[in-house]
Amino acid sequence: MGAPGHVPPAGANGARPPRVVAFGGGHGLAAALGAWRRITPDLTAVVTVADDGGSSGRIRREMPVLPPGDLRMALSALAGDAVDTRHAAALLQHRLGGSGVLAGHPVGNLVLTGLTELHGGDCVRALDDLCRLLGARGRVLPMADVPLDLVATVESTDPDDPARTRTIRGQVAIAATPGRVRDILVSPDDPPVHPAVLDAIAAADVVSLGPGSWYTSVLPHLLVPRLRAALEASSARVVVVLNLEPQPGETDGFSPEEHLTVLQSHLGEVALHTVIADAGSVVDRCGLLSAVRECGAELVLAPVAEDGGVPRHDPVRLAGALRQAIGSARGMTAGERAPHRLVPDPAGRGDEGNTAHGAC
Repeated sequence: MGAPGHVPPAGANGARPPRVVAFGGGHGLAAALGAWRRITPDLTAVVTVADDGGSSGRIRREMPVLPPGDLRMALSALAGDAVDTRHAAALLQHRLGGSGVLAGHPVGNLVLTGLTELHGGDCVRALDDLCRLLGARGRVLPMADVPLDLVATVESTDPDDPARTRTIRGQVAIAATPGRVRDILVSPDDPPVHPAVLDAIAAADVVSLGPGSWYTSVLPHLLVPRLRAALEASSARVVVVLNLEPQPGETDGFSPEEHLTVLQSHLGEVALHTVIADAGSVVDRCGLLSAVRECGAELVLAPVAEDGGVPRHDPVRLAGALRQAIGSARGMTAGERAPHRLVPDPAGRGDEGNTAHGAC
């Protein structure tokens, strides 16, 4: 595949688009997929399967299937642009009303559960069926073949709390427990992983992590031994997209550099090449650059957030930053802003290009 971290430029000189594997879950992964789909059709979403709340929690308690919610969101994010496929994606996202037993279930959760049952419990086959139905720009796969539970150590911020540290089980309970998450595990600790996931990682030119709930959507992928081993053996370029703000209940008060430090502690032998951060969300640029250097990576600062008060990644702007991260900023479309690239050098300087604050 070439040297570690090397990526063939997307569409340059007739070269093929990069093969990308994006890890995550929920709205964060959907944001990443919305950007990556603008760069390559060779895209695989590897989705967390630890959700135990809402519709997904109800379904996994009643049936021996993977929680479908995050998988459904990834499918919708990759849906084709034709009118009929967009209508199909909107249907999958529609939540049933009323007050009965079906109230609150997204149609897609029920469809995916039904297809999985129809295929004898084969969720990957069901996901592939839905990808074809949606004209998806890529493929959606679960991170494990069995539902996972998350187990976290949460430290109370109340000095008068007699039980300063608690062990909390379950994604919803972790998010709802006051305090700061100190570490997290998955149960079972060595779940089976579908061969298609391992094949996608082995063939990938780029692996992306984030944005998303750091402890419950991003880090769990690094805690599954078979995924971790595949990532350690991969020669893909690893790109991390940092969140725009801390996640309530998980990373309250975390700076971007603290997010990165926590990630680094879970990477092990997984190489990290590029970190993307929103230029408007970083208060201490020198501090973040120092944390990035500790990881042996480079930092790309770019205005990747949507305009307005809601903190969301703009898929077009994020696509521009991702092109820069994989060394293919050529061919940027309207709306994609050129990011500032900070590349660590032996002298300890950072070259920020045209950033307003100068070098650290």
